[in-house]
Amino acid sequence: MPIHLLVVTRLSRHHQARIEAAGVHLHMAEDDEARRDVLSRHRDDIRAVMTIGTIGFSAEEMDALPNLGLICAQGVGFEGIDVQAARERGIVVTHGPGTNAETVADHTLGLMLACLRRIPQGDAGLRNGQWQEIRRGAPVLHGRTLGLLGMGNVGRAIARRAHYGFDMPIVYFARQPKSDLDWQHESDPERVAEQADVLVSALPGGPETHHLINDDLLGVMKSDSIVVNVGRGSVVDSDALARAVTDKRIAGAALDVFEHEPEVPQALRDEPRIIMTPHTAGLSPSALDATVELVIQNLEAFRDGRAPVTPVSGT
Repeated sequence: MPIHLLVVTRLSRHHQARIEAAGVHLHMAEDDEARRDVLSRHRDDIRAVMTIGTIGFSAEEMDALPNLGLICAQGVGFEGIDVQAARERGIVVTHGPGTNAETVADHTLGLMLACLRRIPQGDAGLRNGQWQEIRRGAPVLHGRTLGLLGMGNVGRAIARRAHYGFDMPIVYFARQPKSDLDWQHESDPERVAEQADVLVSALPGGPETHHLINDDLLGVMKSDSIVVNVGRGSVVDSDALARAVTDKRIAGAALDVFEHEPEVPQALRDEPRIIMTPHTAGLSPSALDATVELVIQNLEAFRDGRAPVTPVSGT
């Protein structure tokens, strides 16, 4: 008998077909109206949910599905899922660590270069008929110190590219030093910010990291440094960052994630030295395929009564 899967995030037709081929019955419910319709007809059938970290799944939503046993987060993030509530209800939560790390790392290096070398501004100027007005020197990335907040799969992939490709010294913040890495570890994120020419956040969301990049941390950074965020939008206090760039306390920023997506604060949009992309750092055909394949593996393990492949700790 196929597993009935409620999907509350966007999913391409190609990936829908791939999941269905694995013997899963899909119920697509990206918006509230579709979800109400699915629940009115299939509430008792649904045994698994597919979501993403920024959409999540609440305790109330779990209670609306009496036979729910599995929540799959597509991708590494699961901060919006009430993991404690799932644990209390005997619901397993899984996620997709490492599936898009290389894609995010590629995008991050692109954001670094675009921000330092003023690539978007050059493109915009040429399209407006300018030439000499926009020709100016810009800092190089080579040899500058990379400060990393977070040293998981994404952080490691970024660090490898920066160190071996651009000869960048690496200093990183993590709860504990990584015994297999020779790069400099700091237990205080402000110590990383003080030393960084390029400060990159690859941190997960949640209360522990909420607004970690704030007025205080930005205040210890060098005036020619930049901030890049490819982790979670909630890590950055957007107003504080916009002020720091506008007041020239730092040189610029590049953001792929935002606290209340898809809303982008006006203060960020008004500042031309803040470069933005719409949460696309992890989107590539290979990464999306990998996240869906891992969801399928976890669904198959659940169906067969086996241990999940990539469980969130404690569920």
